[in-house]
Amino acid sequence: MLRRLLVSFALMIGLVGGLWSAGAQTIIDVTEGTIKPYPIAIPDFNAEPGTEEVARQISEVVRADLVSTGLFATGDPAAFIQKDLSIGLQPRFADWRIIRQDGLVVGQVGRTPDGLLSVAFRIWDINGGEVYRIPVENRQTGRTELAAGQSFTIAPDSWRRLAHKVADTIYTRLTGEDGYLDTRIVYVAETGPKTARIKRLAIMDADGANQRFLTEGRNQVLTPRFSTSDQEITYMSFEGGRPRVYLFNIQNGRQEVLGNFPGMTFAPRFSPDGRSVIMSQAQNGNTDLFLMDLRNRQTRRLTDHPAIDTSPSMSPDGSQLVFTSDRGGSPQLYIMNTDGSPLSCPSGGRDTACRITFGRGNYSTPVWSPRGDLVAFTKQTRGKFHIGVIGTDGEGERLLSEAYLDEGPAWSPNGRVITFFREARPGSGPKLWSVDLTGRNLRQIVTSTDASDPAWSPLLD
Repeated sequence: MLRRLLVSFALMIGLVGGLWSAGAQTIIDVTEGTIKPYPIAIPDFNAEPGTEEVARQISEVVRADLVSTGLFATGDPAAFIQKDLSIGLQPRFADWRIIRQDGLVVGQVGRTPDGLLSVAFRIWDINGGEVYRIPVENRQTGRTELAAGQSFTIAPDSWRRLAHKVADTIYTRLTGEDGYLDTRIVYVAETGPKTARIKRLAIMDADGANQRFLTEGRNQVLTPRFSTSDQEITYMSFEGGRPRVYLFNIQNGRQEVLGNFPGMTFAPRFSPDGRSVIMSQAQNGNTDLFLMDLRNRQTRRLTDHPAIDTSPSMSPDGSQLVFTSDRGGSPQLYIMNTDGSPLSCPSGGRDTACRITFGRGNYSTPVWSPRGDLVAFTKQTRGKFHIGVIGTDGEGERLLSEAYLDEGPAWSPNGRVITFFREARPGSGPKLWSVDLTGRNLRQIVTSTDASDPAWSPLLD
């Protein structure tokens, strides 16, 4: 279990008052479809005695994190001319321009008097010949100010989290986007033959490190989803031979069934505030959407239609939801107000549920972006599966991937990256992949077992 992260924001040299907008020019435009990675040198951080190995490991993770975004290219250390770097001294910019580096990160690793691991770092603009100012919170005033660098402290056994925090800071400062590297992914770990598959809940860091099982595999599990608290998961399990929705507390390992419904419940997902769970419930041969308030366990029916309504996902403000329905003759995506009131449909008129997909093929597993502007989905057409996105008004559909089977998209907390699972060919086991919102940077996330149904946590505290 990860220990609580302790963050120290009052940093070293040159804390300067002012608003973040005063120095927030975006260095990398992440909205472009084709991006040349930003060249940034990240030498191994300097180390106080006794921290040499962990300093090297932290530096490696920071480099790997940034490269994994597809937006950065870290320089070859063998080509570095300047070796005598120090966090308190200005680098020799000419030495870094010669090897065509645009950015430079200089860091220092040590230990605090109470035994915590600490890291301090600065990001240098090589071409501009100055340090990048970083927005930090002044704990004394509560105001956001601009600092010449930043520092973090953490328990020594959680050093990877510290590295992810450093990488997120660099990512945010140079792109203008919120970070997503200090997060976790929950998924279904699959082992055994196809005829006797064992499916367990598993969790790992977003970069694939620290993989571990959360359940023992006595019962099949599907569709795990994170709460906004990041300490709770909802999922479907066949425990007792009947598909039902469960809650799982990551911190203490406790799990409980979410209500004793007369029919099958499945496809659960938390509301954005974490206080409710929306799910599908099958009764008497029909499937509709329901919402359960976790505080009083009262349930409210959201749809009442003879068609199959399933896979609901709420908008970030909780006012609307997107779901899959075959009420139009084939599985398509629909949007409705959470309170059931009529809304204006993109295709014209008013209805309690508006169809937003009209392309050829079947649409399923919709997930509303954390930014609120897009919906990710699975599309099956012409014998192939795709992961795609579409505007909430039904405009601008884009397909980001194609394979024998691509399914189950889940957004990173900044709405920039989508993870999903893929079977490359018939009979192959599912693997986790990720793709950038623009369709770039398609990558496999390596797991120790076959893996499906990924879901991304919020940024960790």
